[in-house]
Amino acid sequence: MPDRIERITLSLAFLPLQNPVSDAKVSTGRQKPLTEVAFLFAEIDSADGLSGLGFSYSKRAGGPGLFAHAKEIAATLLGEDPSDIARLWNKLMWAGASVGRSGLATQAIAAFDNALWDLKGKRAGLSIAKLLGAHRDSVQCYNTSGGFLSTPIGQVLENVDRSIEAGLGGIKIKVGQPDFSADVTRLEAVSRHLNGRAALMVDANQQWERSSALRAGRAFEQFCLAWIEEPVDAYDAEGHAQLAAALDTPIASGEMLTSPAEHWELIRHNAVDILQPDAARVGGITQFLKILSLAEHRGLTIAPHFAMEIHIHLAAACAKEPWVEHFDWLDPLFNERLETRGGRMIVPVR
Repeated sequence: MPDRIERITLSLAFLPLQNPVSDAKVSTGRQKPLTEVAFLFAEIDSADGLSGLGFSYSKRAGGPGLFAHAKEIAATLLGEDPSDIARLWNKLMWAGASVGRSGLATQAIAAFDNALWDLKGKRAGLSIAKLLGAHRDSVQCYNTSGGFLSTPIGQVLENVDRSIEAGLGGIKIKVGQPDFSADVTRLEAVSRHLNGRAALMVDANQQWERSSALRAGRAFEQFCLAWIEEPVDAYDAEGHAQLAAALDTPIASGEMLTSPAEHWELIRHNAVDILQPDAARVGGITQFLKILSLAEHRGLTIAPHFAMEIHIHLAAACAKEPWVEHFDWLDPLFNERLETRGGRMIVPVR
């Protein structure tokens, strides 16, 4: 007899950051410094005695909205077979279809979806990576949390050394300040200090117009960057495509998009070399896998955004060598730490 979902427990939690952080959206006045991350947790218990845990998140605003939407649609899953994940995703989506198939609606669904995959992995006795079919047992990883604009350059350089000593293979710093020369000066200092010890990436967080993005991209070519991330508005596929065609440096984007359809716009415009979907934003692992298939069809590299505890498994299932983003922000949520060495993150076996 098939298993069935007996109980769903939802919770909303706020994780404070040790120090407020700022990127270009703060320096241009669009947002305030980030001080906490809101998490929606879903715990799904089945009649067979199994339990799956999943989460999604929101920064600055939206956490209570995720929680409210999740509470409205949760009962849709009661009595269902938890193994039918794709069908249940559609059922949850149609339960709240009037608010759309992207944005807050799918981010709320992500917590359920990730919990169902967790439960399925436990039933099979496999990690998510093995359940999906892993291509590798480690993934190249880069650090972001040490390079925010709010961090003084001296501290950034110390963070570079710590990241490399901890076994990370790449360093990403934030750019996109109103004073372009300040970005160049900061990048020069990091590049010189790094001295080829790890890959170097930059992230403008959507703060350039097309013309200024091209100017910056040309100035940055000398640094042989692994990529320039979100140089223009996240939904400006044509602007991304123009930069991708004009620059030698690869273009990366996708973290702010919340559906496979939105990612397809970037893909079909040849707008990016590196696609950066976020499972918690696009609706969970089920939707992430659809994006992965589209990206692989075009030969794109995947570098999932944030939430490395989920994305390490999904990156391991990519056919083409991916990247995974290392953040230490979520450490207080977990009793164990992911292992990094030799520039790579080790894929957990559980």
